[in-house]
Amino acid sequence: MRSKTISARLVLADGTEFPGRSFGAPRSSPGEVVFSTGMVGYPQSLTDPSYRGQILTLTYPLVGNYGVPDKALDRRGIPINFESEKIQVSGLVVSELCEVPSHYSSKRSLSAWMEAEGISGISGIDTRALTQRLREEGVMRGRIVVDGGEEGALENPEDENLVAAVSCVRPMEYKGKPGMPRIAVVDCGVKANILRIILATGASIARVPWDSDLRSVSCDGIFLSNGPGDPKTCTRTIAAVRRALAGEIPVFGICLGNQILGLAAGADTYKLPYGHRGQNQPALEVGTKRCYMTSQNHGYAVREDSLPKGWEPWFVNGNDRTLEGIRSKRGPFSAVQFHPEGCPGPRDTQFLLENFVAEAAATAARRIARHAGSQA
Repeated sequence: MRSKTISARLVLADGTEFPGRSFGAPRSSPGEVVFSTGMVGYPQSLTDPSYRGQILTLTYPLVGNYGVPDKALDRRGIPINFESEKIQVSGLVVSELCEVPSHYSSKRSLSAWMEAEGISGISGIDTRALTQRLREEGVMRGRIVVDGGEEGALENPEDENLVAAVSCVRPMEYKGKPGMPRIAVVDCGVKANILRIILATGASIARVPWDSDLRSVSCDGIFLSNGPGDPKTCTRTIAAVRRALAGEIPVFGICLGNQILGLAAGADTYKLPYGHRGQNQPALEVGTKRCYMTSQNHGYAVREDSLPKGWEPWFVNGNDRTLEGIRSKRGPFSAVQFHPEGCPGPRDTQFLLENFVAEAAATAARRIARHAGSQA
């Protein structure tokens, strides 16, 4: 545990500075400064690959009070308490840090965990003022500067191929129950809980790298995962999905997967001023009076007015009316911007993942029946 307090500053690209105290690894870190409104779930948020390259500001005033659980894996090697194998954020900004956690599942403090993984944090920040600035000016580049450390340049994290940095590097197999469909999960930074929920249906998973040629993957359904950065940089993924849309295999995406599906269909995407990050975001289903409370983490969206013929809006955001989901009128192709697997957070829409697996099973059954009929 650190023996003395070290001063630090959060420096924004517009010249604004917020003084505070360093915690975690005592090092300077650049990134895109964003904010999330979640009350709980910092172990999951910090390990969410969608936050790659970002300095995350947590708006809840007290962070770290329940510590950090252990790095247990399930029988398939999937993290139980985290969304990936390591911390993905570039840095963390909080108002007040709890240095002595109290919870039965806690194995160490938030600061000790971050220090072990080389991730810097800053506390004592007026996160309300910071969030207001980001809401007015939009997310911007920044740097956590530790006292005595070099300020350096405010690099743009999107200059790096963020998706390639968080995707698996080789195919991975997760066996399900006999007779259940096989889902190809295109890993653009897939969260662990997505894998757990799909596997809980009994389906098998073929987890493939982000730039895979899906024509070589045997599957009954294609799932496009969440991930960081600008979806337009995923040119190989977009091309592979565009080819898949010419077939009959169901395609379902979330978060970055929604944007990739939109681009593959011929729509356009754009960067939101400050994105949607946190829990209890209202998503309204188009054509009904249903409002689902959702977990979200994205900085880009699909332009509704750019949807090509044959595609329609599925969900819209109840706060700013941005597009939250799209679907095809011609085939089993759809996606949502929010996270149906959100944990912790609302699980109102987990049924969307379960429905996708059921649709993949039905499509596979029809294909088998046609093949059997042709052989008769």
